[in-house]
Amino acid sequence: MHLASCYRSSSSKNEEMDKLANKYKRSISIESRETNHRTRSSLRGSDIVSVNSSDDLTSKIVSKGTGRVGLKNLGNTCFMNSILQCLSHSAPLREYFLSRKYKGDLSSSSKMQGRLAEEFANLLSDMWSGRMDTCSPNKFKSAVAKSAPRFVGYSQQDSQEFLRFFMEGLHEDLNRGKRGKRRMEEPDKDLSDSQLADHRWKEYLTWDNSEIVSIFVGLLKSTLTCSICDHKSVTFDPFWDLSLPLPRSKGSGLNLYSCFAEFTQVEVLDGDEMPTCENCKKRQKCTKQFSIERFPPILVLHLKRFSEVRYRTKLSTKVDFPVENLDLADFSSSSACPPQYDLVGVSNHSGNTFSGHYIAFCKSGERWHRYSDTSVSSLSKSDIVSSEAYVLFYERKR
Repeated sequence: MHLASCYRSSSSKNEEMDKLANKYKRSISIESRETNHRTRSSLRGSDIVSVNSSDDLTSKIVSKGTGRVGLKNLGNTCFMNSILQCLSHSAPLREYFLSRKYKGDLSSSSKMQGRLAEEFANLLSDMWSGRMDTCSPNKFKSAVAKSAPRFVGYSQQDSQEFLRFFMEGLHEDLNRGKRGKRRMEEPDKDLSDSQLADHRWKEYLTWDNSEIVSIFVGLLKSTLTCSICDHKSVTFDPFWDLSLPLPRSKGSGLNLYSCFAEFTQVEVLDGDEMPTCENCKKRQKCTKQFSIERFPPILVLHLKRFSEVRYRTKLSTKVDFPVENLDLADFSSSSACPPQYDLVGVSNHSGNTFSGHYIAFCKSGERWHRYSDTSVSSLSKSDIVSSEAYVLFYERKR
């Protein structure tokens, strides 16, 4: 299309307009070529998404960078930065926000009226824009403090506790579920375990239905068996992450699977812990065992390194965990083959219970990087597993 042809005229005024139009056409063409060149050279390998512009009148292409961007420490906020990096590299969550799909889910009735989700989206947009090496999470931190007052100020916090509070606030900002007093219906007693699981999951989604739930929440099965009549009582509860105990090990063979084995081992409930058997109608000695009924797209695993017995202590035991192909078939309540997972992020804690530092290891494409606040550096795959690993982020293989 020749833009200048729209202004052809024998008058001097139209000739000036003709020159101006040609100049405009050339500048647009040059700028377009330069922009495309910069995009190809600096964002090679990154993906591109189409989103609606702010006025919703046009659609534009937004280029996303590599995500290898540091975060400023605002004063003992390394715990927050390490979690933000792990979340940033969790593809389903990142794509949901960068594609602006979250806009249609913002809740005006939440405590924050969508502000927490907006600030998180703005921060992700900066981190993946390809325009900067370092971002400041200052506005995001302010929104977090209003959502969860315990994060007001700049004292050191636990990264896993921050993750839980933040995800709860984010879910509330994007919840599509019902409001008001919750009413739980008693299911039919003749339902099979799988049918009961479906009932409980649908019931949960009635009140808690957000994309955050779809990405991060799984379902845990608890089986209570009476030692007298052998009656089994089954319940299902949603989980946002799994806190895994670190079993005592005499050797160096501690790994993630042994942590899962400890978490799902049969527990005897006796004495003051005896529950009431549904069949015997009285308190009886029982056994209790957990298994995983529903596996979420992003599985968050918390290694319980900190103990609250008498005084807070830290276990610095090295736990070996797979970087690829995490297979939890042995801990699934279903006979169906569960999904396999690949590691995408680790929140690490170095130091002791009184002082320390959080950093993140994150996967971008096929490469791993170390994120220590504003510092970003390459990471060898052999250095991912360490005694400082604290919160693990696994992504379900597609």
